[in-house]
Amino acid sequence: MFKKLAESIRRKPIIGWGIFATVMVFVFVLGLLAASITERRAEIATLYNNKKVEITGINAKNEEWGLNYPREYDTWKKTKDMDFRSKHLGNMPEDALKNRPEMVVLWAGYAFSRDYSAPRGHMYTIEDMTHTLRTGTPDHDHKDMQPATCWTCKSPDVPRMMHEVGIENFYKAAWSNFGSEIVNPLGCADCHDPVTMNLTITRPALIEAFERQGKDIAQATPQEMRSLVCAQCHVEYYFKGEGKYLTFPWDGGMTVEAMEDYYDNIEYADWVHALSKTPMLKAQHPDYELFLLGPHAQRGLSCSDCHMPYMAEGGIKYSNHQVMSPLKNISSTCQTCHRDSEDNLRNYVYQYQDKALEIRNRVEAELTKAHIMAKAAWDNGADDSKMQASLKLIRQAQWRWDFAVASHGASFHAPVETQRILAHGLDRTMQAQLELQKVLFSLGITDIEMPDISTKEKAQKYIGLDMEKLQNEKDKWIQTTLPEWLEKAKSEGNLALN
Repeated sequence: MFKKLAESIRRKPIIGWGIFATVMVFVFVLGLLAASITERRAEIATLYNNKKVEITGINAKNEEWGLNYPREYDTWKKTKDMDFRSKHLGNMPEDALKNRPEMVVLWAGYAFSRDYSAPRGHMYTIEDMTHTLRTGTPDHDHKDMQPATCWTCKSPDVPRMMHEVGIENFYKAAWSNFGSEIVNPLGCADCHDPVTMNLTITRPALIEAFERQGKDIAQATPQEMRSLVCAQCHVEYYFKGEGKYLTFPWDGGMTVEAMEDYYDNIEYADWVHALSKTPMLKAQHPDYELFLLGPHAQRGLSCSDCHMPYMAEGGIKYSNHQVMSPLKNISSTCQTCHRDSEDNLRNYVYQYQDKALEIRNRVEAELTKAHIMAKAAWDNGADDSKMQASLKLIRQAQWRWDFAVASHGASFHAPVETQRILAHGLDRTMQAQLELQKVLFSLGITDIEMPDISTKEKAQKYIGLDMEKLQNEKDKWIQTTLPEWLEKAKSEGNLALN
């Protein structure tokens, strides 16, 4: 072969020159690749070897982490931006009760009937927690509405306090006990080891849930960890026992039915409904559980792949920490896998959401009627034996509705499962109404006048809330008690001065 090649070159020297040029181009490209790799390694080495501050232990001050990792920190700060709106929600402020006043009735007797807003970015975790009417106005005149457990997913100060006072002592304390301690919004120390920067689990409830299932979370792969750090908070949970111990109800599985069985077996209820007297379950935000049942998780994707896409700057590749809807930047999220236009991809999501909302709207309207019908039955002399079947169906219906709508992005994460859950919720709602009609008929009631709950204000008045009083008390508390907490936090070094 080589003799033939040499003979060809002798006859046609241009062939030799062509081979020579090809080899030189290959060597040049190889040199560029080697130089790029060397440069990238040098930049990464420089990043780790020239840290401006040494971070050890549980450092809750995100600003100090930002000195060492400015790229990630700068994108994290953008979680404060409120400039995106899709067809359904986004990261702009939105009063969910104003848009859906039926939810006031659905949560009658529970703090969510006072105030429920669409979630904002991680930079707002502390502000939203302290300003919501759901945490009340704990001071000399008012007791705490909530336990300290409510702080768990709001700040990197939480694992610090758990380390200082103990996990059980943290949970069973009053919410206001740590008002001057838990002051930094969700950030770096919640997910990263300060020495290696590896992803790490900082909340014990997730580790404990895995252990009860016979799993070791320490064996999770790096890709699994890119979802599990999110699963520390974006899950269904409840406060167990008098100590309000944060617990994930996953012992029998992670489906809506498995968790319902878990709660039924321990006879648990979050509250008793003020109108229907139903022992209710309140879904939190089972994002991780529903995500696992959807097509993206089943193909090996993590939460971070879509909500924290990679970026590049010079020789550094890093995750965008502006955690938010992938629809804000489809080219960096959806289009890294899907060969389709932005408009088409966006419309696919809207189609999923629209279909789920059709069922949701129906469930909310009919389930509200069921609660009001149950109230009428009680008011006219119904007893426990007559109401048992109806209340069981109401509990099941609302659990399914809440499970689907409380999850952020459920109709996209798992569109088929979400529609199934909502459909089953509607089915149980209508069964509850049929049972209630039997009860009402036995009591001689043939007609019920439905109240006007067309606005949030009317619905809140109907269930007996004095919103003017509650809001005035909260406004005063924000002006008096909250500044005291912040000043104490600064004086004790818990909060960065800037």
